[in-house]
Amino acid sequence: MSSLPASVIRVLRLLLPMLWLLFLTLPFPGGSVPVTPAPSPGRESVGIVGGCDVSGWRYPWQVSLRFYNMGLGLWQHECGGSLIHPQWVLTAAHCVEPEDLEACAFRVQVGQLRLYDHDQLHKVAEIIRHPKFNASLSAWGGADIALLRLEAPVMLSERVNLVSLPPASLRVPSRKMCWVTGWGDIADNSPLPAPYRLQEVEIPVVGNKECNRHYQNSSDSSDQVKADMLCAGSEGRDACQLDSGGPLVCRWNCTWFQVGIVSWGHQCGHRDFPGVYTRVTSYVPWICRHPLMPKRPTLPPQPRFQGPAGTHRASR
Repeated sequence: MSSLPASVIRVLRLLLPMLWLLFLTLPFPGGSVPVTPAPSPGRESVGIVGGCDVSGWRYPWQVSLRFYNMGLGLWQHECGGSLIHPQWVLTAAHCVEPEDLEACAFRVQVGQLRLYDHDQLHKVAEIIRHPKFNASLSAWGGADIALLRLEAPVMLSERVNLVSLPPASLRVPSRKMCWVTGWGDIADNSPLPAPYRLQEVEIPVVGNKECNRHYQNSSDSSDQVKADMLCAGSEGRDACQLDSGGPLVCRWNCTWFQVGIVSWGHQCGHRDFPGVYTRVTSYVPWICRHPLMPKRPTLPPQPRFQGPAGTHRASR
């Protein structure tokens, strides 16, 4: 390059980024398209801010919920989810709206670190939205939780496994450090770049009273963060677009328990607005009413969780 005229070098520097963008939009063998699809119109999916690539298979319960994009000609990542049974996925209700969408409109990808990498999609046989979820209020109305029954059970392995449900009585203390994962944006309007590797970030739980104070300052509502919601996040560390439905997990006594489902938030990684999650403990009885579900979530004795705030750190 040093032997070329300066004017030629300048032109090449201008052209190379455009050629690279053109390359990224070309279809690849096997139908995979390595681009980050934009959210479908009307879907308020809430990605990982301040995180890093997941190395190894530390989150084998993480799934990608797909919706077919006719323009791109592929099953597009729409939301996250978690495997709680070989045939059942836990996600957010707003991820499978509007209500008239049938189960056949969705696919689930399990055991994947990089989006669209050798997809082997599973068909969804049934969608069960929580009966108290209000489609007109969406995630902000609460009960933002849904179950997806797959047509057939998935084969469990090192890469594909289940996350544990907490007992309904579990209290998640403020400042407990937990982990959220997903393939969403890494900042507001900043999509996850190629090769679209699953991201993780450690975030502190924020008490509902404190969380509500933040959100009340930006709204006329007096109770935006409801009892069936849980807040977590800090400045520059948060979930974001296209992570909705994904799991917030905390570790107790060497076991990972899912305590939250990515639901909604104001901006991504803003210091005054923690991410808001569906509080899983509020819905364990409802989840366990369905056939094939685990009936007795287990955990060590409750006193283990009632120490001073901030003493329970997730060990990797």
